[in-house]
Formats: sequence, C-alpha cells, structure tokens
Amino acid sequence: MRIGGIEAGGTKFVCGYGTTDGTIEHMTSFATGNPDETCRQVIDYFTKHRVDAIGIGAFGPVDVKEQSPSYGTILDTPKTAWRQFPFLSTLKQALGLPMKLDTDVNCAALGEARFSTEAEKPASLVYITVGTGIGGGAYIEHRLIHGLLHPEMGHITVQRHPHDTYGGGCPIHHDCLEGLASGPAIEGRYHTLAPMLPEDHPAWSLHAYYLGQMTANLLLTLSPERIILGGGVMKQPAMLPLILDETDKRLRGYLQLPKPLHEIITKPSFDGLSGLMGAIALGTDALQAQGAAQ
Repeated sequence: MRIGGIEAGGTKFVCGYGTTDGTIEHMTSFATGNPDETCRQVIDYFTKHRVDAIGIGAFGPVDVKEQSPSYGTILDTPKTAWRQFPFLSTLKQALGLPMKLDTDVNCAALGEARFSTEAEKPASLVYITVGTGIGGGAYIEHRLIHGLLHPEMGHITVQRHPHDTYGGGCPIHHDCLEGLASGPAIEGRYHTLAPMLPEDHPAWSLHAYYLGQMTANLLLTLSPERIILGGGVMKQPAMLPLILDETDKRLRGYLQLPKPLHEIITKPSFDGLSGLMGAIALGTDALQAQGAAQ
C-alpha cells in the first residue's frame, strides 16, 4: 500500500509517498507559486506516482473542520493569491483519492507522535517551528487539536525583554511571539541573516528569552509529554540549551516533572521529515476512514 503526502508550505511544497509505517520511498519539492500552477505540479506528481490516498499538511490559516462546507479551503492568508482557494477540493476533483488535510505544524506533530521510536509513544506533544514564522501544532491525548479553527501559537503575547527596543516584525500584532522571535525578527534587529551570527551573539539569548516563555506556558497549559522545536532558527546549536534554561527559570520548580526538562523539550526526531511523515499518517487515516464508511 502506497500513501502520498503533501507538505504545503508558504515558501515550498514537498510531495512524496511512502508506507503506512512512515518510511518515505520518494519525495520532491518545488517553490510555492500561484494556486493553479502549484496544484498542477502536485497533480502531475501524483499522476506519475500512483498512491492509494493522500494526506496534506497546509500553510494557513486553513479550514480544517471536516464537516465544514469549506473544509480544506485556504482562508485569509498573507499569500493573497491563495485567499479562499479550495485547495483540498481542487486536488480531490483532479485525483479522485481519499484525502485528509490539516495544518502543516499539526502534521509535523502527528508525524512525531505516530512514528516515535520511544518504547512508549507519547500520547501528548506539541510541535513548534521557528523559522520564517512561528507555528505550533498540538497532539493531545492521541488526537490533533483544532478548537474554534486551529492553534496559532506563534501569535501569542509574550513579556517583552526590558532592553529590547525592536518594534516587532509581525504585520498584524507587531510584537507577538512571531514578531519578536522568528527568523525575520533576527534580520530586523541585526540587519543580517541568522546563519551569519556567531554562536555567542546576544541574539540567541534574547530569542530564547521569548521562546522559553512559550515553552513554559505550554507545559503549564497543555501539559504535553514532549515539546519539539524545529525550523531554521533552531538549527543554531546555542538555541536549545538557552531555551531550556529560560524555561526552567520561568517554571521556578513549580511543576513536579517526571523526567528532566531536556528529555521533554527536544529537537525533532526525523531531520526535517516530520511534516511529510505526518501527512502520510493523515493519508493512512483517510484511507481507513473510507474503508470504514463503505
């Protein structure tokens, strides 16, 4: 059985397929263009590489409510050409396959949970990506969380560092978490790309100050067994230890954690493949749901 996966990012699409155990057998990527040309590339890929079902992790905001008449429609995204585009129904109509869609970060959370190599797979985890933007997906008690729409963890309010004079880079909220701690916030403050900064640059401790607030708040609110931090900014080796220190300071020993903090807050397990693996898991669910309905 071959299951397709699509990691539909705002900058890049990744299409691939694999088996129900999460093994990826083939993948390709291409830049995110306008909806028509991008969907044509997706359709061409899955016409050439036949699969039994497809799961999709999409940039947002996107309608993830399966009972909604606009399920799978991209909503009021900053990518204006994609606003109100019926993404899922366009692919379904062209390919005629069982499909499910969720957010890209929810798919990454699902991939990390479903295919975890731990002896006891986590029942609850949160996946955070810190890169061009900041997003979060929540897998709590064996299910993905949507709520009213879906989580927008990158836009939470954080306590500003007393010496931070940067106004914030979010076009909507200015100094939300994403506005203060994403990759573009580094560029906005220091007028250079994040990879150009040395490991001992003060940028990393400042960003950890904000990201540590988020991880502490997640432990206090959702109580996940794991918080996984991915994305381009997290490739800086200094970041994770600094975030762990800031989280510990924020918690002040209040939570009686059953294991060390560094075993709870970690890097991703699958080296950039969590999102595609999660999409394949979602495609597996779509195939099973169709079988149950027949």
